[in-house]
Amino acid sequence: MGTHRDAHIVWDWNGTLFHDVDAVIGATNAAFAELGLQPLTLERYRELYCVPVPKFYERLMGRLPTGAEWELMDATFHRYYTEHRVRCALADGVAELLAGWSSAGRSQSILSMYGHEDLVPLVRGFGIESHFLRVDGRTGPSGGGKSEHMVRHLGALAGVDPARTVVIGDAADDALAARHAGARAVLYTGGSHSRASLEAVGVPVVDTLAEAVEEAERLAA
Repeated sequence: MGTHRDAHIVWDWNGTLFHDVDAVIGATNAAFAELGLQPLTLERYRELYCVPVPKFYERLMGRLPTGAEWELMDATFHRYYTEHRVRCALADGVAELLAGWSSAGRSQSILSMYGHEDLVPLVRGFGIESHFLRVDGRTGPSGGGKSEHMVRHLGALAGVDPARTVVIGDAADDALAARHAGARAVLYTGGSHSRASLEAVGVPVVDTLAEAVEEAERLAA
């Protein structure tokens, strides 16, 4: 991986490297059904999704869920998602993009709000773990933002300069986390947000991960 003083990418996992949007929508609708809420289309989901996740539910319910409602919906979501993620695959061209970035002597890592104990074997199962300096998933309660996790993640990467780091993700929260940690961001339209929602954040927005890597190279130059 070289000396790691070159450009570094922090990849998001769900909705970015891992194309799991169908499982996410199904899990969300299963959670909504527990409270008698109407199912969402992918387009509507992308218009409304935000972090923290209870705020997303508030946009749909007109109020924040109670503690008991949140626990029920969260458990239902993760149960459904775990059952259906097996049908999901890496996004188009991921293996080649990761290999190309590594072969150029640049470094990369994963930071995800997916549970760490589930994330690591999933990444390993796709045969791509060796491309990353570090793979970090969530170790606390679900539903929150990524900013403090990003600071810790970058702090644990010896020789990686946040100023030459680009976060690639599919959510506005990825860009906010990058900014909080002193890094840059590129947002990808293949996951949880609509293009309009992503463009409102004020960072580059792309439609393919190949474009995201090109933009990351430019930003970190």
